[in-house]
Amino acid sequence: MKLITGDFKDVTVERLGINGEGIATLNRMVIFIPNLLPGERAKVEITRVEKNYAEARVVKRDNDSKDRVKAPCPIYDECGGCQIQHMSSRLQMEYKEEIVRNAFRQKTKLNVDKSDIRPTIGMEDPWYYRNKSQFPLGTRRGEIVSGLYKPNSNHLVPIEHCMVQQRDTTNINNAIVRILNELDIPVYDARRDTGYARTIVVRSGYNTNDVQVVLVVGHEDVPDLDELSDRIMELPNVVSFHININANRSGVIFGYRTVHIAGQEKMDERLDDVHYHLSPRAFFQLNPAQTEKMYREVVEAAGLTGEERVIDAYAGVGSIGLWLAPYAKEIRGMEVVPEAVEDANDHMRENGYNHVTYVEGRAEHWIPRWVKDGWIPDVIVVDPPRTGMDHQLINSIISSKTKRIVYVSCNPQTLARDADQLMKAGYKVNYVQPYDMFPQTSHVESVVVFEKKKKKKY
Repeated sequence: MKLITGDFKDVTVERLGINGEGIATLNRMVIFIPNLLPGERAKVEITRVEKNYAEARVVKRDNDSKDRVKAPCPIYDECGGCQIQHMSSRLQMEYKEEIVRNAFRQKTKLNVDKSDIRPTIGMEDPWYYRNKSQFPLGTRRGEIVSGLYKPNSNHLVPIEHCMVQQRDTTNINNAIVRILNELDIPVYDARRDTGYARTIVVRSGYNTNDVQVVLVVGHEDVPDLDELSDRIMELPNVVSFHININANRSGVIFGYRTVHIAGQEKMDERLDDVHYHLSPRAFFQLNPAQTEKMYREVVEAAGLTGEERVIDAYAGVGSIGLWLAPYAKEIRGMEVVPEAVEDANDHMRENGYNHVTYVEGRAEHWIPRWVKDGWIPDVIVVDPPRTGMDHQLINSIISSKTKRIVYVSCNPQTLARDADQLMKAGYKVNYVQPYDMFPQTSHVESVVVFEKKKKKKY
């Protein structure tokens, strides 16, 4: 019997999907149902039907899994920023390991049951960990509010307290909302191209307590900007204030131009004994406590002895390069964001590493050029975005004949896709280590070590 939108069905969840949703099967059709766990039975309403799958919502749950917990966040069901607060910590860790295993199982010929895919490394206290907030602005009953958009909608859910954000970020965000209301600075309306305030971005130092504020605006001529700046700089720990101009109608947070308004141009941060100075647009890991663990893993995985040439691809501000620098003969890195390249080179100079250089551009351009000049990397470290590695970059890495690749991934699907190409080119998976970088969400990061197979001698 064909499923129809609006149908009510009784289902039993068999497993979990990559977004934390429960998966049931009915009439050979896969049904995705948020907020259901394996083994739970429920009456659901079909909300969407496609050729190969359907989506549904829970009408009534008949039983509770032993791994179901009460989500502590009062707006968990409405916000959508977290997907798995209703899972026990044990299930969250097992679930994230299984996401990684399934990705390799589906996209590669790796025998996941015999390979070294390790248990997920989690946090002792998986709350209040995010060091950066990006809250869009809107209005409610004439008052400016900030929050997150409900999934698949234009409905802004106001948020005054977020249980996965560092407290400084939400406290400063809320204070800025109050200041915007008191100064009567209008919220930007993209459809009419009117108003100003669009998004508040707050980054808080994990080990320094420094706070950096960026107000994204639709137009540069913000009214009462001097008073706004003075009041923001008076907030606790704020050391840096910028505005970013973005009149784009898309959902992209930042525009192309950022203007320094007050305080320091960059904020200070420290992970272990490594110091960073961060520009507003520079990418930096959002969970510093877990980042320290993961970067230690990367250093160990790289296996440096002081004699190796290393490439740091997708380098950002040189976050990983700074950890590798004491153990490498030479490091070369690249990044497409000019401000990040500047930050990365500044970091190396400040730390006295004159054997590390970063250049602007794409890895697939620079790697073949360096190899052609005779500079052959021993180790390549990549930390790509969710889209994974560019196909040309994979070919460049393969052509470089590097012995070892350390892949830091934030998306198991693209990781496994890229791994398949590397394995076909003669690399083996040494091990896979998942990390819970974003507790209470369905995201999982991994460190994967690839080694070039040695040719058999006959």
